[in-house]
Amino acid sequence: MSEERAPVGGRLFTLPFLICLVVAAIAAVLLVKRYTQGIGAVSNMNDGYAWGLWVTYDIIIGTGLACGGFAMALLVYILNKGHYHPLVRPALLASLLGYTMAGVSILIDVGRYWQGYNILLPKYMNFNSVMLEVALCVASYIGILWIEFSPTFLEGWGAKETAKKVGRFMFIFIALGILLPTMHQSSLGSFMIISGHKLHPLWQTTLLPLLFLLSAITMGYCAVVFESYLASRAFKRPAETPILGKVSGIVAWLLVIFLVFRFGDLVMRGQLGLAFKGDLNGNMFLIESLLFILPAVMLLPKANRSKPRTLFSAGGLMLLAGAVYRFNVFLVGFHPAPGWQYFPSVSEIMITLGVIALEVMLYLFIVKKFPVLPRLEHA
Repeated sequence: MSEERAPVGGRLFTLPFLICLVVAAIAAVLLVKRYTQGIGAVSNMNDGYAWGLWVTYDIIIGTGLACGGFAMALLVYILNKGHYHPLVRPALLASLLGYTMAGVSILIDVGRYWQGYNILLPKYMNFNSVMLEVALCVASYIGILWIEFSPTFLEGWGAKETAKKVGRFMFIFIALGILLPTMHQSSLGSFMIISGHKLHPLWQTTLLPLLFLLSAITMGYCAVVFESYLASRAFKRPAETPILGKVSGIVAWLLVIFLVFRFGDLVMRGQLGLAFKGDLNGNMFLIESLLFILPAVMLLPKANRSKPRTLFSAGGLMLLAGAVYRFNVFLVGFHPAPGWQYFPSVSEIMITLGVIALEVMLYLFIVKKFPVLPRLEHA
């Protein structure tokens, strides 16, 4: 495309960067304890809740938050809406960092991390396993994202001609970059279908694959809006309100579709009344639903889409809604058996925050050193 891009430049060791550095350093110390004393030394996970905060955030929620590149690729390359192209590269960077951190975090999540290579050995593969499909898709997609983003690094290193040559074959990787998230985001929902009665009826449904895919795409668009607003404020750049307003219009209708399927399914199964029992499951469902409804109400009126703060607030609420929905499915609504309980330890929380802090630091470094955002005179 014709838009010009340039590094943001400026000082790297700013206050936000230093705060993230401290949080990441604390997490690194805790990781030393995790790898020297075992996973039980820093985690409250148990046989009933083998997927704790780490898996739920790093894989289930984190990959949903990192679907901006996938969502923009659907819009630009499948629906042929080329005027959204200026948003692709920042969205791709957020996806690259989010998925890479999720992949790296797997080595924290699993007990026998030293046997992680077994997933690539056919003799150990269960080809009927949804988990295998997700693992292979996520691993492959991380590689695809690095290839898709490689022209940015090449341009930053002054190899523009090489970047152009790589770009000639990029359509292959873009196609794979659309196929793979479609597969594994829907399959994340399939994980919990097989849990049967262990998952509360407010969330247990055969529509889980569809709901997870819809939520991932919607979270992806909202992540683009959210990141663009923060970047414009942090780097004192013009807000991209007109184009973000158009993206938010898509978000509004995706939310309507999601809510129709979500509540329609509950009504058809006769389970909606469980939301008003006043217990933890019902209350968390109501919070989740409110978080989905609010951004839809905020974004459906066209006039609201020209207000940067409204776009930012609605985008943030939707990201929170998607995170709470996935958190509810994998932790709150999951009841393995009587007697099992789980709440993340302080160490688990700090390690998770450390992963997020590292992601923010990498984002700041890359946008300041490489041509990710439009040049100011072209913004």
